[in-house]
Amino acid sequence: MARYDFDLFTIGGGSGGVAASRRAGSYGAKVGLCEDRDLGGTCVHRGCVPKKLLVYGSHFHEEFQDAAGYGWTVQEPAFDWARLREAKDKELARLGGVYARLLRDSGVTVVQGRGRLVDAHTVEVGGKRYTAERILLATGSRPYLPPDVAGIGHALTSDDALSFPELPKRLAIVGGGYIGVELAGIFHGLGSKVTVIVRSPTVLNGFDDDVRAFLTGEMRKKGIELVTDTFIRDIEKRVDGVSLLTRGGDTIEADAVLYATGRVPNSGGLGLEEVGVELDARGAVKVDEWSRTSVENIYAVGDLTDRINLTPVAIAEGRAMAETLFHNNPMKMDHTNVPSAVFSQPPVACVGLTELEARERCGQVDVYVANFKPMKHTLSGRDERTMMKLVVERATQRVLGCHMVGADAPEIIQGLAVAVKCGATKAQFDSTVGIHPTAAEEFVTMREKRPDPETRLAAERGHDAGATGSH
Repeated sequence: MARYDFDLFTIGGGSGGVAASRRAGSYGAKVGLCEDRDLGGTCVHRGCVPKKLLVYGSHFHEEFQDAAGYGWTVQEPAFDWARLREAKDKELARLGGVYARLLRDSGVTVVQGRGRLVDAHTVEVGGKRYTAERILLATGSRPYLPPDVAGIGHALTSDDALSFPELPKRLAIVGGGYIGVELAGIFHGLGSKVTVIVRSPTVLNGFDDDVRAFLTGEMRKKGIELVTDTFIRDIEKRVDGVSLLTRGGDTIEADAVLYATGRVPNSGGLGLEEVGVELDARGAVKVDEWSRTSVENIYAVGDLTDRINLTPVAIAEGRAMAETLFHNNPMKMDHTNVPSAVFSQPPVACVGLTELEARERCGQVDVYVANFKPMKHTLSGRDERTMMKLVVERATQRVLGCHMVGADAPEIIQGLAVAVKCGATKAQFDSTVGIHPTAAEEFVTMREKRPDPETRLAAERGHDAGATGSH
């Protein structure tokens, strides 16, 4: 008789958990999986997929306007939030069914309910216990609400925003990370008056400085109000919405306030510490390069480990674990040069190092930047620009980072990510023939290096001295 009920039991049916469970099941392992919400997790139901659908929907506002420059006469368009929400929910339900079928076809037993570790080989779900030789933790992350803000209970999170009962006429968004700027673009495009409150001078903390400054400017040009260098200290519920009080004493009125101030690992209530699974200060599960926790037979992948919190990374980590344990194919997830995108408006995409990171790690670098009006807007008349940037190690001429803000940035950077992953040099970029006319060709035609900060500073000082001497 088998010593355990399962070879692998997975807690969490999001992207990482499903990928690992399916792969293990396809290799003949007996696999169980528990999920207390919807199969597919945050990405399918409260993140990537519904967000991208709403991004598409919000773009039509500008498309109708831009059509006039190309000879089209469009009657005054009208938007129905309920219809879009219904269509989005129908697609999410379909995807949930797809995930269930994929797991079933791989022989995975799905148990509805929240799992909790009883010991290193036992998971309890809904009062019933299941034993497994190995256990995978894949419970993801959840939105963070800062407890030091008075009235924070009146705030909504990204979990709520994609299914508003009614479209808010005035929406305040606290936080300028990728979730904040994406939701700002969505609701601005759908007709809400959007105010974004951020603690820093620009949005997207952690991204390349040129990307941050450029996107901040483009968002403002679109009409999104950005309140920078600001903290919220109090939220009051009013009859007609909410009132936000800043630490500077200003008030911001809105129909709803949405907090997008980050996410935290969803590690509470799982019994982890009781069985010896070590957590870091943020509650993330500590793992080694094989995604193994401090308990030898327990593994963890995805946002729960707080390495790189992206859906494709969670999937790759889960598949690597399954290959290693159930296919005799030892595989580690490579977390270097992982491309990412922000579906802001305009979108952002990047791969590799920022300029600051490159200078800190490699010393001298060459930087190439292009800033131009996209061909589409030469006729549409829209005041929107695109920015592209290459960061190159001076000694080896290896391209360390590619960054873009502008239409189709995620589609373009995906291809460049292959080149960066392969260690391509600037000469190889230069020798590649561009596709004309496209925005993407700019990445292989940039020739002028931007002066180093020290050179620019010296030039500015010289200019100032010359100007002083002329008077």
